[in-house]
Parts: sequence; C-alpha cells; structure tokens
Amino acid sequence: MSQTKDALLRSYNNRLKDDVKSMLENFEEIIRMAKGENENGQLAKLTQSEQDGYEMQVRAANIVRAGESLLKLLSDIKQFLVLNDFHSVNDAISNSSAIYRNTQLDRDSKLMNLRDELAADLYDLELEYYTGNFTEGSSKNN
Repeated sequence: MSQTKDALLRSYNNRLKDDVKSMLENFEEIIRMAKGENENGQLAKLTQSEQDGYEMQVRAANIVRAGESLLKLLSDIKQFLVLNDFHSVNDAISNSSAIYRNTQLDRDSKLMNLRDELAADLYDLELEYYTGNFTEGSSKNN
C-alpha cells in the first residue's frame, strides 16, 4: 500500500511540474511574440500579425488548460488526503470511543446506585408490609 501512495505522490509531483512548466513556457512565448522579436522577412506584416494572434490564442488556451489541470490536481490531492489520512480518522474514532465509553461507565454507575437504592427501599417496604398492619387487615377481609 505504501508503494501505491508513493507512486501516486510522485505522479502528483510530476503533474505539478509539467503544468507549471507549460504555463511558464507559453507565457514566455506570448511575451516574446508581443515584443515583436519574431520578425520574419518573408511574411507580410499583416500575415505575421494574424499568425502571431492565432498563436497567442493557442498559447493562452494552453495556459488555461494547464491552470485547469492544476485545479484538478488540487482536487485530487484533497481527495487523497481525505481518503488516506487514516491517522486523524483513527484519532477521531478513538476520541469518540473514549467519550462514549466514559459516558457508558457513568450511566452504568448511576444505574447501579439506583438499583441499590430501589432494592433497599423495596426491602424496607416488604419488611413493613409483612410485619405491619397490612397483613392483619388483609386477613380480616378474607
């Protein structure tokens, strides 16, 4: 499993480098074309201008594509962290389990105390019933 994670992280790193490199190269080419360093004597200025405009649009689209790819990479990394962050998930489960265990022990203790109190009260009531006037009154009625 660790090899899969390492391979995935290397893949993320490569995607990051490739997309940033693509953005940088396309931006540098747009700047170079805007400066007019690409003067070609064989083409008319109007034709060269149209060609440069089209190339700038293609390069701008490449920059946008690389940006979208980076956003997708960010989403993938977030998903990877959510799905593979077992340490924090285990910590959260352990904390919840400890809280519930303490609550259970507290409730069990209260229930045991209540049971003991009820048993003592029931014993007192039975003792009063069997030794008191209740048994004599009930035998007279029969």
